[in-house]
Amino acid sequence: MRHTILALIATLAFCSPVSAQASPSLPHDSRDLSGTWTRTNRVLTMSNETPPMTAWGKAKFDAAKPVYGPRAVAGGLGNDPMMTCDPVGMPRYLFLEVSIYPMEFVQTPNRILQHFEWGNAYRQIWTDGRQLPKDPEPAWMGYSVGRWDGDTLIVNSLGFDERTWLDHFGNPVSDQARVEERYRRVDRDTLELTITLNDPKAYAKPWVSEKKLFKLDPKHEIQELFCVPSENDAFNKRVRDPGAGIIHK
Repeated sequence: MRHTILALIATLAFCSPVSAQASPSLPHDSRDLSGTWTRTNRVLTMSNETPPMTAWGKAKFDAAKPVYGPRAVAGGLGNDPMMTCDPVGMPRYLFLEVSIYPMEFVQTPNRILQHFEWGNAYRQIWTDGRQLPKDPEPAWMGYSVGRWDGDTLIVNSLGFDERTWLDHFGNPVSDQARVEERYRRVDRDTLELTITLNDPKAYAKPWVSEKKLFKLDPKHEIQELFCVPSENDAFNKRVRDPGAGIIHK
């Protein structure tokens, strides 16, 4: 009994409020986002509540046939651009892809590269003081410029390709969309992101995300995960099409 009481006292001492406090953040540069990061929260779109859509946005949404979520169809009947190896675009790369496949920041004096493991895709964020172009050619990733406000990296983007889905559920994004991302390294191992989408062609009001958190994964090396059309076609015939009742002879 005496040994049991001593063990209990030792356990309580170890779990005292002083020792249970979180350790202080390890040294880091809050303006250096370099490294590989993985999402910790799993909301697969901007937020759980979608703003009202315009007529154009509703028509695009109704035409989408996702293979995820409450409107999911059998894989072989879906029309998700991802299923034909199209780039999933921004800001969609920040949702499901980073929940499963990490992303990496690489910083240089004049730009930041955001490298996504899924599809081995990368995005340029210009930090050389340039302004956003007035009428850029539509692009999967859009055109992005960034600046620092204290320890927060603010990224503004426009020029998105309308073939891109906003997320895996088929919510639309138009060529009028403007996206603002705010990244803040709250400690050495935690990165916080909020996103604001302003797309008057698709939504009746701006869509503001909940805070999305990423954890530093210093041991992970970005893998080569291209979406190869030949392999994707084989996967469609082997998995997606049979699920939709499509049989190839």
